[in-house]
Amino acid sequence: MVNDPIADMLTRIRNANQQKHEEVSIPTSKTKVALAEILKNEGFISGYRIEGEGVHKNIVITLKYKGNERVITGLKRVSKPGLRQYAKVNEIPKVLNGLGIVILSTSQGLMTDKEARAKKIGGEVLAYIW
Repeated sequence: MVNDPIADMLTRIRNANQQKHEEVSIPTSKTKVALAEILKNEGFISGYRIEGEGVHKNIVITLKYKGNERVITGLKRVSKPGLRQYAKVNEIPKVLNGLGIVILSTSQGLMTDKEARAKKIGGEVLAYIW
């Protein structure tokens, strides 16, 4: 059993990215699908698909590379189950002066730091991706 499924997802992506795998398979959940959708929209992954049936569904993420270079150079889990990190709209951090993204869990679902600032809402800081 995994205590922190989001950290598990980020670790699987990080490990597959380091080894330059084409795809990585992760047990699915609504939050993980929303996180994969954000990564796809921001251009960090090529795409994703859901495989399997019933409770044995997996989300298969297709990693993206530019030539021999990785598109995702870093992933960091910020808010952990033992120590939650929240940010008001004016306290949302920037990753590499805006080159990376911050993923927030808000009352309106998962979104990037840019979307949260535009909608003027804060939330739990889940991860930094650059």
